[in-house]
Amino acid sequence: MPYAWSNTPSGPVVLSLTAHRSLSPQGFRNMILITAGMMALPLLGLLGTAQLWWMLPFLAVGLWMLWFALKRSYKDGHVREQLTREGDELTLMHQPARGKPSTWQCNIYWAKAELHASSGPVPQYITLTGNGRTVELGSFLSEEERVILFKELIRYLGDPRHETQGETLG
Repeated sequence: MPYAWSNTPSGPVVLSLTAHRSLSPQGFRNMILITAGMMALPLLGLLGTAQLWWMLPFLAVGLWMLWFALKRSYKDGHVREQLTREGDELTLMHQPARGKPSTWQCNIYWAKAELHASSGPVPQYITLTGNGRTVELGSFLSEEERVILFKELIRYLGDPRHETQGETLG
């Protein structure tokens, strides 16, 4: 799961959410090396000819474009959210891939979690409401992960009224 609860005796309860990574850094390196090798194979037949020099720049640009696209995709996935409870204070910190982080705070007893089956920007959309604001939680997770997270979240908030309001599990 791309999220984890941590509860240390000396520290606050923390829920950390990160975007899923399907390509590891080693997989990224291997992808570039394999692509370079596959692009170089047809060039073996052109060794010693003028056509090699005509083909080489195009293949180099193609390889660079693949590297750039994968790097850009990797950076776009650096979205993080952290829900922290210290005493009665609940704090959600959202760090987008680009831009400044945003923070939401609320007393945990006033916080309300809702699951919107189809009325949000993504199916099974989770929101937290409190302190006069509504914020989203885990919109980058998969549908199934959001449903599981919502169940854990209402258990964590510990208010039985959360279990029925807004929840429509398909």
